[in-house]
Amino acid sequence: MTAGFGIVGTGMIAHFHAKAIQAMPGGRVMACFNQNMSKAEAFAAEYGCRACSSLDQLLGDPEVQIVTICTPSGAHRDPAIAAAQAGKHVVVEKPLEITLERCDAIIHACATAGVRLCTIFPSRFSPANLALKEAIDTGRFGRLTLGDTYVKWWRTQEYYDGGGWRGTWALDGGGAFMNQAIHNVDLLTWLMGDVAEITGFTGTLAHERIEVEDVGVACLKFRNGAIGVMEATTAAWPGLLKRTEIHGSRGTAIIEQDSITKWEFAEPLPQDQELLQRLGGGSATSGGAADPKAISFVGHQLQLQDFVEAIAEGRQPKVDGAEGRRSVEIILAIYRAANSGTSQKLPG
Repeated sequence: MTAGFGIVGTGMIAHFHAKAIQAMPGGRVMACFNQNMSKAEAFAAEYGCRACSSLDQLLGDPEVQIVTICTPSGAHRDPAIAAAQAGKHVVVEKPLEITLERCDAIIHACATAGVRLCTIFPSRFSPANLALKEAIDTGRFGRLTLGDTYVKWWRTQEYYDGGGWRGTWALDGGGAFMNQAIHNVDLLTWLMGDVAEITGFTGTLAHERIEVEDVGVACLKFRNGAIGVMEATTAAWPGLLKRTEIHGSRGTAIIEQDSITKWEFAEPLPQDQELLQRLGGGSATSGGAADPKAISFVGHQLQLQDFVEAIAEGRQPKVDGAEGRRSVEIILAIYRAANSGTSQKLPG
């Protein structure tokens, strides 16, 4: 299937979308829009697409079937709704939005227009994480007991100073949890199941001139009875690979970035050694631990391919709007817990 994409917003993450689309079978970047026309023209020249002078011009392009929203986090709602109302399928870079009301508005608009919606969470498409999900779903862990995830990254002061929206509540929606660790918030709940209760602490310890947290810890109780921890920071120099640890009564697995570093079960299977040989060799990328540009676009490519296939097959994508909403709900509960000093029950 040939799929024509329009990209709204041409900042750093838009380049990952464009490269992922170009690497897809049948994927084509047809148009882009930025309120700064010179930035749109530069992006268009790099990716061989049309630069649009308005959002309406992009949405009126009949060769654009899918619109990807790459604006700042707190500016996702309006272009996403406009795209849906124009009959375009909608991809929204994480987070879906920064409040549940804004998330719900996007979901409602896409449902009303009869178009598909997905939220970008490429970590779900990593072979190591897919293997972990299968092991959980087939019962290899026995009863799940503990699920933890750690995103201990470093961002310079220049990173925050260089983007007027970064580190603000209005457009970033939060700090280390909402911007960086949201991928692992989504991943952990995809693996462990829904969260029932949260406590948390946050702080701003290593950066100036930002409104949001650069360090945070949350303790979780899952609906299945398991407990867990989420740690998120942009204040851990020099930046470490993200890590997910899953434990149960019959097994333990640890994944660092996209490599399996621990894979041990009470009932081993013959394919376990092959899996370790294939996915346990160490990560080829730093995964953005210190440099936000040092990530691979392959996860985006796999997720966008699933989205195109979902449209063709008339099914929901693997990460739809409701899935995107869930991580926002959890992070907002962490912020409420940290601000109030009390545990928060979900749904709130």
